[in-house]
Amino acid sequence: MVTAAASEQRNLPVQTLIDQEGNASSVLHLIIEEILRAHIDEIGIIVWPGDEAAYAKVAGNHAGRLRFIPQSEPLGYGHAVYCAREFVGNEPFLHLVGDHIYVSGRAKGCAEHLVEVATAENCSVSGVQITRESQLPYYGAVGGELLAGKPQLYRISTVAEKPSPTLAEQKLVVPGLRAGHYLCFFGMHVLSPGIMDILGSQLARSGSGKSSFSSALSELAAREQYLALEQSGRRFNVGTKYGMLSAQVALSLAGRDRYEVLAMLLDLVAASTSDSRARDLG
Repeated sequence: MVTAAASEQRNLPVQTLIDQEGNASSVLHLIIEEILRAHIDEIGIIVWPGDEAAYAKVAGNHAGRLRFIPQSEPLGYGHAVYCAREFVGNEPFLHLVGDHIYVSGRAKGCAEHLVEVATAENCSVSGVQITRESQLPYYGAVGGELLAGKPQLYRISTVAEKPSPTLAEQKLVVPGLRAGHYLCFFGMHVLSPGIMDILGSQLARSGSGKSSFSSALSELAAREQYLALEQSGRRFNVGTKYGMLSAQVALSLAGRDRYEVLAMLLDLVAASTSDSRARDLG
């Protein structure tokens, strides 16, 4: 299930990048390919009503795999996830966000690895990455501790959405991480159906019709085993400043045109350095 209905997010999945094979590909198409590598072939996408045709067009030959689920009111992330309750039913589900691109550092895809770990551990697992404090405004973060004998797996105790550095230092410090670094969400989760019960209860209690996804995840951690997997790949939030640029460079350097792109980047750096020296001398 992919969330893509937020006003600041809904146009990002239709943007075009050049993939590792050198072909033009939409952000949505790249996300779908990531999901398919995890051996999942039915995909629900939470959309703003009216965006369905544009998404189906950029999905290309994968359009038939998609089921569009409208979020007709801008009631936030938690509500968007809850919109998929009938789609996921009483089964665990893979959840990705529509503004992230993933580049794996291994043969397996990032989502594929996450699904395998969640299946082996038989519980909810969120992908995380060690992230500098300066990036906290862009990501949710978790606190917890490393599981004995299981490198890269952490038992989650606390979840906070885009925490301030002060809050992170107080509640999200993870033993073993360097100072100023935190476990921030990777943009993909395998979640048990229990998360829908929690979101439903939040929405029922809320007078505004909204619910907090991060607080729902914190409650999930209190109710059942909930782990974090440190991903070896990289995630790129294309909705941030230079996010699309960073994603494009990463895709290019991981693809067949790597050396051509490296040469172009070196030329640009050399030209920029030369221009800077000329301005300084002038």
